[in-house]
Amino acid sequence: MKTIDDFHFKDKTALVRVDFNVPLKDGKVTDNTRIRRAKPTIDKIMNDGGKAVLMSHLGRPKGPDPKYSLKQIVDEVEKVLGRKVHFSEQITGPEAEAKAAALKPGEILLLENLRFDPREKKGDPEFARQLARLGDIYVNDAFGTAHRAHASTAVIARYFPGRKAAGYLLADEIKHINQVLHHARHPFTAIIGGAKISSKIGVIENLLNLVDNLVIVGGMAYTFLKALGYETGRSLVEEDYVDTARNIMEKAKVNNIRLVLPVDIVVADQFDPAARTRIVKADQIPADWMGLDIGPETARIIHDVLMPSKTIVWNGPAGVFEWDKFAEGTKKIAESVARATEKGAYSLVGGGDSVAAIEKYGLADKVSYISTGGGAMLEMLEGKTLPGIKALEEDE
Repeated sequence: MKTIDDFHFKDKTALVRVDFNVPLKDGKVTDNTRIRRAKPTIDKIMNDGGKAVLMSHLGRPKGPDPKYSLKQIVDEVEKVLGRKVHFSEQITGPEAEAKAAALKPGEILLLENLRFDPREKKGDPEFARQLARLGDIYVNDAFGTAHRAHASTAVIARYFPGRKAAGYLLADEIKHINQVLHHARHPFTAIIGGAKISSKIGVIENLLNLVDNLVIVGGMAYTFLKALGYETGRSLVEEDYVDTARNIMEKAKVNNIRLVLPVDIVVADQFDPAARTRIVKADQIPADWMGLDIGPETARIIHDVLMPSKTIVWNGPAGVFEWDKFAEGTKKIAESVARATEKGAYSLVGGGDSVAAIEKYGLADKVSYISTGGGAMLEMLEGKTLPGIKALEEDE
């Protein structure tokens, strides 16, 4: 697979798939991380004397919708890149083509939200062909959407034989995830959290072939506790996956993997930030209460598992960390991952909530790598080939 360093962009127009799916409040960007992560790729094109046409999605619109217009982020993109950014309200067609053709070296054009056109998600070849008219070289730097077989991420590459490349961010993501999958130092510990086991089964099953320790936290842990025969009260349990949890526990045992489940729980009498709380043993959750975080003893056990680890993957919080009463478990994990990294471990953190937690506690620069793509990272950790990456690797 070629990377952006294999090309010189002087007088060329790079058609760059970026991931500017950033959070907005009142039309203003509240977190510009994804824009900042794309800057090195865009800078390389500009410094070569090239031009760039940027394309991205934002949110999940059902069609054109001002609430999801990329016009709202133009000011922020200009601020981060330090360059004038032109905007095209048309994604393809005469207006977009005219604006792309009018670019001078060092100039940037941002297209309107790709998902305003239903053909993007359908992976429509004609839509991809129309987009392809806007550039000389295709660059994919949107790892967060690399697992989608959309027109701008997978199909479009076929129109750039010999003229397609991974941007710095995409290449970096692949390198760091492959580090974990194929070159991990041991002991290797994976912490998998979040709400549901159903969305993480593939990842967990693949990790069972790789790790020495598997830590299960978050809402999904209660399905495992149920599989052990514990009373889980009104905690989140996926009844259809209790047998799956049991099978995972059995496979961990056969593979001699240490499986860490919560031993104590912060329970609440209702799903509310102001709920009454108490700490109970994992097998003593009251019938009318629900578990919303791990307890201090579980956090200590996880810390002790992480300290000697040489490779760590973390995806998913330990509880409802957005609410202060249920944030301590996630905070303790973040601190322990940072401490283990300081001691020499390689740590990969990914998934929106895990990243938000690491940043919330000011520890983003204390881990080895933060992945920008939750779903894409999970699918790579499952061992899947991502359509957006395969499209760059296919024979020219």
